[in-house]
Amino acid sequence: MQEVSGYKSIALDIAQRIVSGEFSIQRKISGRSLLASQYHVSPETIRKAIGLLKDENIVSVSQGKEIIVLSDQRAYDYITKNNYLKSVYSLKQELELLLVEKKKMDHKFDMILTEIINYSDRLQNLKLYNPIEINVNELSHVVGKTISDLQFWQNTGATIVALRRGVEVAISPGPHVILREHDILVVVGDGNTYQRTNLFINNNCVENKE
Repeated sequence: MQEVSGYKSIALDIAQRIVSGEFSIQRKISGRSLLASQYHVSPETIRKAIGLLKDENIVSVSQGKEIIVLSDQRAYDYITKNNYLKSVYSLKQELELLLVEKKKMDHKFDMILTEIINYSDRLQNLKLYNPIEINVNELSHVVGKTISDLQFWQNTGATIVALRRGVEVAISPGPHVILREHDILVVVGDGNTYQRTNLFINNNCVENKE
């Protein structure tokens, strides 16, 4: 039963290749041995498959065993009659398209990974410290001032490694960046960094509210 299903499937697949134009009318199809190699079956299985197509006048077979395409219309009718859905060949085409998409995704993944590694290399001297996020309150005295004006490191002992503003992230913002309300500073330092930095940035917020 498996052999019967096999050569019928191959006959349908060859018919599909005729309809798609891969095998042109009045042109010779590859010999049985080559077809057997393509489908990974025996030449006898190919002979049976070609026999089905010959019976439908889709192909002819000469005494020299050359296979000639006679009709793409009859090939189409043969496919329709047998409720053909997908051939091994069409599945192969789909697979090739998926492989192309996979290569694109792999390339994008490699680019993102490279960026992560580069950022890690920049911050490799900060590995001992866990990054801390501090939100700049709208009432903070730092709003409208640059990092340089604030003498940020001198007053907090913390190093700003990133600044989040909405959906944007700036890595290692320069001294002339002006801070805005609701900015999120990502800083590193010693064990008391959060308390010192938050106090420096937002200490006047509570006073103003009072």
